[in-house]
Amino acid sequence: MDTSILGPVPVREFGRYANLALLEAFGKDAPSEVKRVHKLDVYGKIHHLALEISQSDHQIVQVFSRTLESASLLAGKVNCEPVNEMSKVVCDADLYIVSVKDDALEMLIPELCKGREDKMFAHTAGSMPMDVFKGYARHYGVFYPMQTFTKDKKVAFENIPIFIEGCGAYETSFLKRLAEQISRSVYELDSDNRKYLHLSAVFACNFANHCVAIGQQILENHHIPGSVLRPLVMETMDKASSHSAAEVQTGPAVRNDRNVMEKQMQLLENQPELQQIYEMMSKSIFKFKR
Repeated sequence: MDTSILGPVPVREFGRYANLALLEAFGKDAPSEVKRVHKLDVYGKIHHLALEISQSDHQIVQVFSRTLESASLLAGKVNCEPVNEMSKVVCDADLYIVSVKDDALEMLIPELCKGREDKMFAHTAGSMPMDVFKGYARHYGVFYPMQTFTKDKKVAFENIPIFIEGCGAYETSFLKRLAEQISRSVYELDSDNRKYLHLSAVFACNFANHCVAIGQQILENHHIPGSVLRPLVMETMDKASSHSAAEVQTGPAVRNDRNVMEKQMQLLENQPELQQIYEMMSKSIFKFKR
């Protein structure tokens, strides 16, 4: 992966930013099939990003959502105008940050960029290419903070790596300066390599969390509090983040302890899907050892 840590860049005033937190991309008149899929957790990534930007030298002027109620929830926290109609989105902002589901992005962009073609646009998706804006805007890029976000869980944004990409030198510099005002870890990464970054994050974050959820469910099904896993999970993540995760792997699979693994497979005989996951993961762990 070809990445480079960006050096410090002098901060300057950019002016006003319109932060578009879109719950459903096309408003009340969208086709029903669009309404079902075009959802964003406004309290997730865009919530934390908006709060962080609002504490810098920039002004967020709007939050857009399909419903005024949803837009108002975030707008009230960053002291800006909530809107729920695309026709009311301002045309004079310096940057439009779009954070929606991947399958909504391509449908949204033509309407959003119309009449604003000379403005700057950036999406926050890890798996979508930068060129999704191509042909609709002259200045565009990607602003991807790699972190898992939840409404009520405060994050230290300065420690979150932000991966940026611009369609040209000006756009890259523009997004770089914004990123460096809220994070100490800013990287340039093109769309092709960012796909692998996102894939890696799915394994390290989403799949790992799901495995913890499975462990909690097994315990709770047998009247053992799932919270007893916390010290184990914390120690595992601590070791994996400070060493090679493969080198600090423990458990029956890495030892190829067939006796233990067969007994545990029997415990899952009424849950064939979990049996498959257990067997597949065990084989993968043992292969990594070699």
